[in-house]
Order: sequence, then C-alpha cells, then structure tokens
Amino acid sequence: MVQGPRTIGRLLKHRVQKTPDRHAIGWIENNEVKGQSFSDYKNTIEVLVAGFKKIDVAVGDKVAILAQTCKEWHLLDMGIMLSRCCVVPVYPSYTAGEVDYIFQHSDASVLIVENEKQLEKVLPVLGTWKNLKVVLSIAELPEDSLKKIRNQYPYFTYRELLRLGSDELRSHPDLLENCIANQQPEELASIIYTSGTTGEPKGAVVTQHALTTMLLNVEATIKTAFNSNDRTLVFLPLSHVLGRCDSLLPLVFGWQAVYAESLERLIDNLAVVRPTVMIAVPRIFEKIYAKVRDQIAQGSVIEKQAFKWALGVAERYFAKIDKDLSPSAAEIIEYTLANRIVFSKIYNRFGGRIRYFVSGGAPLAVEIIKFLRYANLTILEGYGLTETIAPCSLNPLAKQVPGTVGRPMGDVEFSFADDGEILIKTEALFKEYYKNPDATREALRDGWFHSGDIGEFTPDGYLRITDRKKDIIITSGGKNVAPQKIENLAKTKPHISQLVVIGERRNFLTALVGIEKERFLSKLEDLGLPSDCSVIDLAGNPKVRELIQKEIQEVNAELAQFESIKKFTIITEEFSTDNFLTPSLKIKRKVVTERYKSEIALMYGQAGEDS
Repeated sequence: MVQGPRTIGRLLKHRVQKTPDRHAIGWIENNEVKGQSFSDYKNTIEVLVAGFKKIDVAVGDKVAILAQTCKEWHLLDMGIMLSRCCVVPVYPSYTAGEVDYIFQHSDASVLIVENEKQLEKVLPVLGTWKNLKVVLSIAELPEDSLKKIRNQYPYFTYRELLRLGSDELRSHPDLLENCIANQQPEELASIIYTSGTTGEPKGAVVTQHALTTMLLNVEATIKTAFNSNDRTLVFLPLSHVLGRCDSLLPLVFGWQAVYAESLERLIDNLAVVRPTVMIAVPRIFEKIYAKVRDQIAQGSVIEKQAFKWALGVAERYFAKIDKDLSPSAAEIIEYTLANRIVFSKIYNRFGGRIRYFVSGGAPLAVEIIKFLRYANLTILEGYGLTETIAPCSLNPLAKQVPGTVGRPMGDVEFSFADDGEILIKTEALFKEYYKNPDATREALRDGWFHSGDIGEFTPDGYLRITDRKKDIIITSGGKNVAPQKIENLAKTKPHISQLVVIGERRNFLTALVGIEKERFLSKLEDLGLPSDCSVIDLAGNPKVRELIQKEIQEVNAELAQFESIKKFTIITEEFSTDNFLTPSLKIKRKVVTERYKSEIALMYGQAGEDS
C-alpha cells in the first residue's frame, strides 16, 4: 500500500521500488511481445516529463490527447500527470466539431494528435483555439501537413520530445523526484468528458487523490488473486474511463499491460499475447457469442448434437455449483468430457491462459455470461461510471452472480433514492463537472453521487442494475418498462445485433432492429441473396424478417404482456460509432429514434390497439 498523500506519482514510485525488474508494459512487433521493465518504464516517463518542461508545458496546463489506444498514449498520459498537468482524453472517433467543443471548453493549451488523419480533422478549427500553445504528434507527419501548422504553433513529434527530454535531464536529473514530491492530492489529474447518449458531453474533473483511490480500491477488492505474473491485453479506448483504468492497473498489481495493435487485430493479438486477465465491454462479448453460435449453426449434425449435449451437461453442473452443492462424480466426469470435446475450443481462442474477464460499461446478458462460464471463461461483471472513475463494484472472484454487478469495492458505499436511483459515496469520485455548477449540484448532493441508474440489492448483497433512469419507458397505460432488460435478451439471439425499444407514452411497445451481414453469411443461399448483398438487401428480404420475427417471439415469451414487442422495423444501417453508438458502444437512443421517426410513426399508424 502506498504511504502518504495519494497521487499517481507516489504510486509509480512505490511500484518501481517493489518490482523494478518485472515487465510493466508491452507491445507487439512482428508477432512477438516486446516490453519494458518497471525500471525502464519509469525512465521513459522521466524523459517525457523533462521533455514537457523543455517545451514549456507548465504545471496546471491541460493537455488534450486525440489518438487511438497505443503504448505512447499511456506513456504520454503518465508523463503529463507526473508533470503535474491535467490530461483531457478525446475519442479519436469524434468529429472536428466535437473535438473543438472539448478542447475549448476544457481550456486545453496543448494538443497531442496520433497522426496526419487526426491533425487534418482539426485543422479547420485549430485557428480558433486561443489557448493553444504547442502541438505534438505521436507519428511522424508528412511535409504537407507540417506546412499547415509549422509557422503558427511550436510543433514536436513524440520522438523529438524524447530527445529533448534526454538533453534536459542532464541538467535537471532530479526533475521527476521533485515533481512526485511536490504533487498534491487535490491537483487535477484529468478532465474526462462523458461520451454522452444525449446532449453536450460533461467534463468530469478527477483529482490525483480520486484517481489513485480508485486503483487502490481495485487492489483492496482483488487482493492477491491478481499479481505480477498476470498479463493483460489493453485494447479499449484510453479516452474511455474503463480503458484508462485498464492501462493504470500495472501500478497496483505489478502485471504487464500489453497494448493491442488495433481492435481489428484483436483476435490475432490474443494468440500472440495470451493474456491471463482481460477487461472488455459487453459489445465485445456479444460479438464473440454471436460468432460462436453462428459457427455451431454452420457445423455438421454431429457437431450440433455434441454442442447441445455439452450445454446440457454444463447447465446441470453449474446449477449445483450455484446452489453451493457438490456435483456428483458422474456430473464431474461428464463436464470434464464436455469441456475437452467442445468448450476447450472456445477457451483456446483467447490464447488458452485466460483466468478472468472483467466486463463493464453496460449490462451484459445473463445468457452470455453463463455460456462463457461453461467454457471456463469466468466473467467478473462490474459497475462504474465516468464520475466514479470506472469500477465501483465487482462480482467477487469466489462467487459470481450473473445478472448482478457484484458488491462495493474498497471504500465505496451504495444507497438508494425513493425512486430506486443508485446513490454512490466514495473518495474515488469526480470533484465536479467542469464549468457546469448546475449539473454538479444536481449530481452531487449531501456527499452522494446520483448515478442516474436504477437498481437494488439482492438478498445476498449483490447490486442489480435494472435500467437507466432517463431510459425508463412509461406507456400510455402507466406501465414502467425497463428497455435494457428487453434489449439484452434480444442481443442473445443469433440474428439480432441491436434492438432499440420504443414506447414512451404509447399504448404498446415496438422496436427498431439492427442487423449485421456477418450473422447471415451462412444463410445467404437459402435467403436467395448474393454474397455481395448489402444490409439494405437483407433488411428488405421477407425471409430475414421471418427470422427476426421468430426471435422476437422468443424474447416476448420471457416477458410480461406489457413488455412484449408488438411490431418491429429492421434498420437499414449497421450500428457503429459513426452513427448510432457512442465511443463506449452505448446506443444513442435519441439519434436512432430521430433518424427513423417516419418508420416509428408508420409502426404505430398501422398497428392495432394492443395493450
């Protein structure tokens, strides 16, 4: 445990003293993992701190990072925070307008871009940034791009920053030690903007104390179950609070965090890195689940029968475990056989060493959790928000309860408002919304953060999230409907990629259904469609509609009458961060419903008066 004031600098110093020769971070080159020890990792950060000083980045400056996840993003993050500056993460998928808003609203004065693409995106608005005093890039920029900024702003590459830092350290060898010694818990570590499903993003102000406390809460909860022998594969956006937490966990666990080459290369990287722990969001698990189910559907009759048998065996085996009963000798032998024949193939896709998945960011369907559990892929589902700086609850390692987000971590306390809204109190909490006192007063009352989520405790003290407060649908008949419950059930079906429930002030529910071409590849011939067909072709195909109708009926069978979907429309666009998903892969409900308001009106105009 780090002693004294809680800051990232002191946490780093403590870790390096404890395990200087263990691997800290890693990356992939030519299908091999390269890495740095904690001692070398600290030295790199020290050079970056000196480099920032050399280019006149001053204590308290706000530095915006606009880049994809990579080791340089994280090293710059550490270098900025240990320079006693404030990091402003910006999603690389954001438009120029969104980047412009965040840069100006945060009062940032330094811009770090990943490459030419990101720089070109913001060039049209760069001239309006009155505070901008220096531009850096992680990659080398071509001469054409440099001409556009060279005479306007001081510009440096990541490589130049390292060179300047090395020179500066010769005359200021104690620079990092002094920064760590002077770093105060109340200093700003970051302003993290919510990706937001509605309205302008809000900037959650995070102090050194709060950020460090979050990491220590994770450590206190996990204890020795995670250790320096573990290895993670970091691929989530570092601009998202969960990805940022993932990148900082080596400071408390002493493990190696290896940075994926890209999201597109994730499957290939898994085989190379062979992680033992992996943090992800539900969308990743949903895609894995859909792909496995699709491959089973394409298999032979014998393979399908073997899979069905294995599922039954696993269900019986884990039903005993969940009731704290011991499976019989026959059940143990059967499950061992099912694992060897069927489930081990799924397990080995993740490198063959995974001990724990950690899922957060949104609810994960119980069916998917159970399915992966059968394959020895234990998912620790947790709960957290930007304002709680990622996780504040987690399913215990000893016993996970699917459908819940576990128990409070570290110093976290939960309470509930009269309407069921979850209230959170912890020292690992944001300080305020930057330049938004009204929103701060609304969210922070009497020391409790009002989360906007609706939930309850189970009899065993596990937290269950039922929905987002603002997402609750109230029908014209006065029924309260939690759409996430319905949407999560739908996403376990083979051909439904996304589903958005509609029904506010209506007398029945309808749905907009998102599909992906890859889920229909094995059926294109039966559907009478060519291999180069589009999502529009699929959406208009009567047989596709029959498939979706059947799957919605299966969902309805698990719901109360007032929760069932009466009509649906298949959306002709795939859901992505370019249209209907936030960078953290949550649905932008207002955007979807606005885009398809005509289709929604048509569903209600033609439907009967079911209730």
